[in-house]
Amino acid sequence: MRVGLYPGTFDPVTLGHIDIIQRALALVDRLVIGVAVNRDKGPMFTLEERVEMVQQECAEITARCGGEIVVHPFENLLIHAARDVGASVIIRGLRAVADFEYEFQMVGMNRALDASVETVFLMADARRQAIASKLVKEIARLDGDVSRFVTPRVEERLLDRLGKR
Repeated sequence: MRVGLYPGTFDPVTLGHIDIIQRALALVDRLVIGVAVNRDKGPMFTLEERVEMVQQECAEITARCGGEIVVHPFENLLIHAARDVGASVIIRGLRAVADFEYEFQMVGMNRALDASVETVFLMADARRQAIASKLVKEIARLDGDVSRFVTPRVEERLLDRLGKR
């Protein structure tokens, strides 16, 4: 069984993430969505809330597309998380060249730690390339419309968190 790990903070999960999840699902038998704790980023949503949002969105994806998706929170090194879930592939989404520079360094470090785990890059769909969770939160905070960037469920939670509803 080929297991892939798609890691991120998902704060919140966006339509860009969902695009990568759907496309990654076609490449592996089991897709593990690794929801990172990442205290350095100071997430808006708790780990439990982010896991729940990702689970809700993934349930809809599997109902529509089939496949197996597991949501797995983690706080350790990405390569250790990959080992923990039996992943032989790490899946990363790329939006722009700037993403590639960072990801290139990460791949090198991960290969040095465990050369048996491959990294696969999926380019974001052209309609989703500008979407970043950080920007979505800022747009919502400043009373902008985020409905083109997140699902209605996520939009509702985001607006509730910001006291905008």
